[in-house]
Amino acid sequence: MLAKVFTKGSDWAGLPLRLALAAVFIGHGGQKLFGVFHGPGLQATIGMFDKMGFHPAIVWATLVAIVEFFGGVCLGVGFLTRWAALALAVTMAVAVLKVHLPNGLFLENRGYEYPMVLCAAALAIVLVGPGKMSLDNALKTDR
Repeated sequence: MLAKVFTKGSDWAGLPLRLALAAVFIGHGGQKLFGVFHGPGLQATIGMFDKMGFHPAIVWATLVAIVEFFGGVCLGVGFLTRWAALALAVTMAVAVLKVHLPNGLFLENRGYEYPMVLCAAALAIVLVGPGKMSLDNALKTDR
C-alpha cells in the first residue's frame, strides 16, 4: 500500500494540502460568518469591508465569508474540489491585490505573504485535483 502511495503520488499529493487549506478556510470563514474562534461575525466583517472600500460591503463581505467557509468544507471532503479551490484562489488574489499589496510582503506589516501562499496552494489544488480520498473521486464528478 505504501509503495503504491509513493509510485502514484499525484493521486494522494493533494490530500494533505487540501486538508490544511480546509482547516484554514473553515476557521477564517467561520470567524467572518458566525463569529466563532474569536472572530468578528458577519456584521463586523461587513463594517471592515465597508472601511476597505468594498461596496456594497454587505454583498462582498457575505460572499467572501461564504466562499471561505463553505469552500473550506468542500476542500475538506473533496467535493466540487476544483471549483471550491478556484473560488478560494480568486478570493485570496483579490485580498493580495486590493488589501495587502501596499503593505509589502511581510505578514508583520499586514503584508501579502499569507494570502499569496493561500492563493498559490488553492491554485495547486485546482491543478492537482481532488485525489483518491475525496467525494469527487467516489462520485466520479471530477473526470
